[in-house]
Amino acid sequence: MSAEPVQAGPHAALPAGPSSAPPERVEAVPPPRPGESGERRRALAKFVARPAAVAGLAVVAAFAAVALAAPLLAPYDPDATSWSAVRKAPSLAHWMGTDENGRDVLSRVVYGARASMLAAALSAAIAAAAGVPLGMLAGLAGGWIDAVIGRVVDAMLAVPFLILAIALAAFLGPSLTDAMIAIGVSAAPAFVRVARGAAMDVATNGYIEAAVSLGNPPWRVAFRHVLPNIAPALLVQTTLAMGIAIVAEASLSFLGLGQQPPDASWGSMLNAAQRFMTLAPWLAVFPGVAVFLAVTAFNLLGDGLRDAFDPRAR
Repeated sequence: MSAEPVQAGPHAALPAGPSSAPPERVEAVPPPRPGESGERRRALAKFVARPAAVAGLAVVAAFAAVALAAPLLAPYDPDATSWSAVRKAPSLAHWMGTDENGRDVLSRVVYGARASMLAAALSAAIAAAAGVPLGMLAGLAGGWIDAVIGRVVDAMLAVPFLILAIALAAFLGPSLTDAMIAIGVSAAPAFVRVARGAAMDVATNGYIEAAVSLGNPPWRVAFRHVLPNIAPALLVQTTLAMGIAIVAEASLSFLGLGQQPPDASWGSMLNAAQRFMTLAPWLAVFPGVAVFLAVTAFNLLGDGLRDAFDPRAR
C-alpha cells in the first residue's frame, strides 16, 4: 500500500524563516574615544621619545619639589638680615652670596620658587576655570552666544597680555593673590579659544551625535563626552600658560604689584638687584637664571605634550 501524504492543517507549524521572529533591538555602541588606554600609551611613548620634553618635565618637577620643601632646603632664614654680610660674593658659607641687606640669596631663590610655582598653578587654574566653560559653550551652542563670547574674547586679546595683567593688578592692589587673579583673568581668553575650537571639532564625531540622539541633556554631553576628548588640548594650553604666568608674576613683582617685601620673589629680587649690577652681579644672575630655567622647562614640556597628543606627529 502506498502511504498517503499527510496534509498540513491550518494549525500546523510553519518552518522558521528569516522574518518569522521579531527583530531584535540593537544597541548602538560608540566607537572608542581618543582618551582610551591604547591612545594614552601611544602618547606616552611619543612623549618619552622626546628628550627635550622629558628634560622639561624633570626641571618642572625639580622646581615643584623645591617649592614644597623650601623650609627644609633653604640653609638660612630668607628674611634674616646680617649687616656684617652685606653684598658678600658667593662662598662656601653663602653659595649664591648675600644681598644688600645681608640676606642669603640661595634661601631667597628657594623661597621665590614657592611664589612662582604657586602663581603658575593657581593662575592657570583660574584661567582654565573661567575660559574652558565659556569656550565649550561657544563651540557647542553657536549662534548669537558664540558671537557674543567671541567678540568679548577678541576685545581682551586686542590688549597685550602683560599690559592687561598690569592694569588688572594695579586695579586690584599690590599682593600675590591679586596678581594671580589678574594673571588668570588675562590668560582666560586663550583657554576660551582653545576650548571652542576643540569642542567644535569633537562635536562632529559620531559618538557625540549618538549621545545627543539618545536624549542626553546638553550639559551631560558637554562634560561627559566632549570635555574628556578635548582634555589633551587643554593640558597643553595649561602647561604653556603656567610658563607665561611665571614671567608675568616676576614682572608684576618687579614693578611692585606682586609679592610684597620682605617675602621672597624672583621679580622683586631682580628689582632690588638693578642698583648693584656692577658691584654685585650675582644678585641678578641667580634669580634671572631661575626664571629662565622655569619658563624654558614649561615651554619644553608643553611642546612635548602637544607633539605627543598630535596624531599627525611621528
